[in-house]
Amino acid sequence: MFDDLDTDRRPLVLVWEVTQACGLACRHCRANARPQRHPDELTTAEGKRLLADAAAFGDGQLVVLSGGDPLARDDLTELVAHGDDLGLRMTITPSGTRSLTPERVSDLGDAGIARMALSLDGSTRERHDAFRGEESFADTVAAARAARDAGIPLQINTTVCADTVEDLPAIRDRVRDLGAVLWSVFFLVPVGRGRVLDPVSPERAEAAMAWLHEVSEEERFGVKTTEAPFYRRVGIQRAEAGSADAGADRRGGITAGRGFAFVGHTGEVYPSGFLPESAGNVRERSVVDVYRDSDLFESLRDPDGFSGKCGACEFRHVCGGSRSRAYAVTGDPTGSDPLCPYVPEGYDGPLPERQRAEGEDRSEPAD
Repeated sequence: MFDDLDTDRRPLVLVWEVTQACGLACRHCRANARPQRHPDELTTAEGKRLLADAAAFGDGQLVVLSGGDPLARDDLTELVAHGDDLGLRMTITPSGTRSLTPERVSDLGDAGIARMALSLDGSTRERHDAFRGEESFADTVAAARAARDAGIPLQINTTVCADTVEDLPAIRDRVRDLGAVLWSVFFLVPVGRGRVLDPVSPERAEAAMAWLHEVSEEERFGVKTTEAPFYRRVGIQRAEAGSADAGADRRGGITAGRGFAFVGHTGEVYPSGFLPESAGNVRERSVVDVYRDSDLFESLRDPDGFSGKCGACEFRHVCGGSRSRAYAVTGDPTGSDPLCPYVPEGYDGPLPERQRAEGEDRSEPAD
């Protein structure tokens, strides 16, 4: 459906954070979720208007209902059904809580949910619950099985940071056992509560990218990365080295503002939930207009205008770096992604602070 997607005109993924309310308080939560709903959330009528505007992007626009926990809204199935009636592809990322019963999962399927994404950040109850700081493993697994029973395709989301990276092979096995159709592997961006967690090093991230490509070749489920677009660069380099299919995809990747947009719970439109720089509010302006015409979004769709090594990189049009991480670390959404270790040939400009420091550490003689 999206093979010829023009990301200047429409996003591949439009996320609507329907609420920040959630019964969990996970350590890495981007939204700093809290138990109560915000009094200025988009109303049911405003949400329906947002969905109608989103339908103007074109047939089959993908909409992800996110949070917080979307199930905190009692009009959720009404919104899902409305979006489905408009021809939108409605998907959801609920929290793994006891409220996600088989009955509610079935109701969401009946309303038109096309995919459910659940977070799994550890291969065992102990690892998952310790990482999240909440007891959610059992409820998440039960919800995954309920989705399968209801015929709803399942996506598993996993956060990669220093606490979880060594557990990825075992999590991969869980993803397979749960019958997921897609594994979305999110590389930590230091925003919200996630600021207290330690990211992996650029070199460890590079090794994880190569391993994830191997997983994608071995497993029946798909693999994608979130906030780590240099996964595409690694794939191209593997193909050029003869260690992967030579037909590596050289089309532009999906990054904040380029194929991706995020509507916050009060209507602010951001390039990503991890890049909290508003370009407008859907109460005042159509999300279509904000995406297509705002200066912020247009700047993020111009890799030739990026600074540092991302702007000089020959892979900038297929990768472009994480704009969210660049913003979180440097305050500049067009700066370099500090997680990517690749330095373009001939580039002699500044390196991201962490990468420069690690390079200096490696150059020191051993004791």
